[in-house]
Amino acid sequence: MLKFDDTSGDDQLAKLHQKEEEEFLQIMSAKHGIPYADLSAVPIDTTAVGLIKEDLARAALIAPFDIAGKKLKVGLFSPTQANTKEVLASLTERGFIIEQYLVSHASLEKVWERYTEISGATKSEAGTVDISGENMEGLVEKFTTLVAVSEALQTTVTEKSARYISNLFSVILAGAIGIRASDIHIEPAEDAIHIRYRIDGALHEVVTLPHTIYRLFSSRLKLLAGLKLNVGSESQDGRFSIKMSGIEIEMRVSIIPGAYGEGVVMRILNPLSLNVTLEDLGMSPRLLAIVEKEISKPHGMILNTGPTGSGKTTTLYAFLKRIYSPEIKMMTIEDPIEYHMKGVSQTQVEADKGYTFLEGLRAAMRQDPDVIMIGEIRDSETAKVAINAALTGHMVFSTLHTNTAAGAIPRLIDIGVTPKIIGSSLTVALAQRLARKLCAECKKEDAPNEREQKIIDEVAAQIKGKVGTEVQTKKVWRAVGCTKCNNTGYKGRVGVFEAVLMDADIEALLDTIPSEREIREAAKKQNILSMREDGIEKILAGATSFDEVERVVDLEG
Repeated sequence: MLKFDDTSGDDQLAKLHQKEEEEFLQIMSAKHGIPYADLSAVPIDTTAVGLIKEDLARAALIAPFDIAGKKLKVGLFSPTQANTKEVLASLTERGFIIEQYLVSHASLEKVWERYTEISGATKSEAGTVDISGENMEGLVEKFTTLVAVSEALQTTVTEKSARYISNLFSVILAGAIGIRASDIHIEPAEDAIHIRYRIDGALHEVVTLPHTIYRLFSSRLKLLAGLKLNVGSESQDGRFSIKMSGIEIEMRVSIIPGAYGEGVVMRILNPLSLNVTLEDLGMSPRLLAIVEKEISKPHGMILNTGPTGSGKTTTLYAFLKRIYSPEIKMMTIEDPIEYHMKGVSQTQVEADKGYTFLEGLRAAMRQDPDVIMIGEIRDSETAKVAINAALTGHMVFSTLHTNTAAGAIPRLIDIGVTPKIIGSSLTVALAQRLARKLCAECKKEDAPNEREQKIIDEVAAQIKGKVGTEVQTKKVWRAVGCTKCNNTGYKGRVGVFEAVLMDADIEALLDTIPSEREIREAAKKQNILSMREDGIEKILAGATSFDEVERVVDLEG
């Protein structure tokens, strides 16, 4: 078997060897009747990669890189190698329809690199620890309140057992999963180490640890996440996963140095969070009907705007789930991949390696997609390629950092998109925020105060003018707090939305380079509730409180 050593210190020689290998494979492609492929710019679907264990893939010189339904694209170096044949036969027996491609060692290595993103599918690495303990599921079921987690942590800290650090770690993780926290913050201070959970967007302190314990805890965390144990003066990023109840929860770890020790944030990526449907998002019935119609079209662009943490990506995932079908090809370009979706080809941006949103989008366009989700449009080139995709028969979903739906169009123009083509490509611009939902068990009915009543009366009149129905204006509900909501008064979150449709009036404005205000005025005829109106409607329906909506939306107008 032909194989070249690309580890030479002579870059020129290495490049020559690689070129020769690529040329050789093109010759063998004709001989075997198997198409040749260069995977250097091809989005890699980690779902496909995970179908074969890493050690088996390396031994057989094989790399699955894309999957759609039961159709599996596989790169291989030699179709005649015995263990390659065995792996292909096993995939066929599992019901996959194999499309073979001859690829170079460089292409194989590119695919194999993605094993680092697939917990449980890779070979065991030095410095990793299996935490899929038998007691994790029991702990998660036990921890339903912050009080229960805090008490368990206090008890664990005082333990003198040989496994108390391991137990402490398990309780912190299980507690966060049990009460549906999105992040775990570990913050060293002068007096102690403060551990906080982010629940429904707000941080809550759970326990404090002495510095002596934290040093041992930090070492275990680094070991688990595959980080350098002896480095404390620079930032590090890692990951690990927890398997339980048939699901795999991914933990993304970020560590930064600080004055009193290394600060840690662990992002919890629970696949159950992906179960959010369009109906769960909190859109008004009219807006929901509009969105359902628009995302079902064969082409166009839908942009979702809002600040970081406003739920934009979750909404795009809900779009993908609603329109998913084995008959269409869906692709995503993300930074990073938040959740793995079955049947969707997902690729992750790696800017340090030159694989940007732009490069990912260009590569995705060569994969014959029907629907493309771009994690974020950040620059002119990405915007232009995305718009071109929408104009050439693709449905494109993406996010943009603006504060309002109307602001999406001026933003696109600001980054260099020609105004005329915006009207032909953009179908809907959304904007959203996340407000905490009042706990159904303890929320308390109340009368609005003078200031609240003034705002409510004004906005209620606007709502009636747009949708033709009256809303009650004499009752609001307040947060109280109980054991069911960890004494916060809130449980869960709901979206507050607004939207602007691309219609004839707005398209006519594009030649004038319109301001956000001009677009907002033109969009009033569409009778879609503004974020202010949508927020007030949810307040008056008892879904959330006046204080909570005002935290994320300007209600003064």
